[in-house]
Amino acid sequence: MSSRDLDAAGITDPALRKSYELCRQLNAKHGKTYYLATLLLPPEKRPYVHALYGFARYADEIVDDLASKLTDAQKAEQLAHWGNAFLAQYDQPTSDDPICAAVLDTVHRWNIPREHFEAFLHSMTMDLTVTEYNTFDDLYEYVYGSAAVIGLQMVPILEPNDAAAYTHATELGVAFQLANFIRDVDEDLERGRVYLPMSELAKHGVTREVLEQRIATPAVKAALREQITRVRDLEEKSRAGISMLSPEARPCIETARVLYCGIVDAVEDIDYEVFTKRATVSLARRLRVALPAWVRTQALR
Repeated sequence: MSSRDLDAAGITDPALRKSYELCRQLNAKHGKTYYLATLLLPPEKRPYVHALYGFARYADEIVDDLASKLTDAQKAEQLAHWGNAFLAQYDQPTSDDPICAAVLDTVHRWNIPREHFEAFLHSMTMDLTVTEYNTFDDLYEYVYGSAAVIGLQMVPILEPNDAAAYTHATELGVAFQLANFIRDVDEDLERGRVYLPMSELAKHGVTREVLEQRIATPAVKAALREQITRVRDLEEKSRAGISMLSPEARPCIETARVLYCGIVDAVEDIDYEVFTKRATVSLARRLRVALPAWVRTQALR
């Protein structure tokens, strides 16, 4: 399937095809829901989305690989070396880096602004120095770079008919990230981080020490419920942007919206017991959403 996608996209250079394939493999391995949604795009679009995912995943692995023996300072040095090398080559047609070759090709084909990658790398660096955020405004600096810009990078590939699509892509990207934070409270604590605004938790009597007890008390559940409300508000605002994308792209993003934001439904289904259970969108639900979307994509081709 990957070769057919590369052929459809007109990507013929063997080294470049190898880079795109590596990015696709990263997407398939680590981004199950994201990868499923990507398959709903026209074949000629998929390699570029895989490339953007590959860039984000590679950087994230430097920062968050729990098996790594590197200190945070060493990780920061490695991330800076890799990120700076990519940015230094930004205006060049290609790269010797096995990931960045496909990313740079995607950047130049779709005129994706450099500042989106700068913001992403900045947020990845924050993960090595910041362990909690007091307000949502504080957190937003991180979330903008770690999630919103991923949507902004993708929008040109999805060929919008209205510039407002960029605003809605930002809203949807933030909703996706916040949904992950709610699900991953326990996992993030293992990494020494809290991504829920501390001042908002405090309104419910929840402190970092309370979270570290890893018990879903009524207060913790109330705090998570408040965060879920924000996810749903952002999701609702973002929906207008899907109709601004090319018709062929809409089933992909609609599927991603339903499945990613459905994480908070799964948190409710386990009664907010995020410390002892992992909230997951079931395979049955993924298929119920993806299969009709796939049928719609076939009708558009």
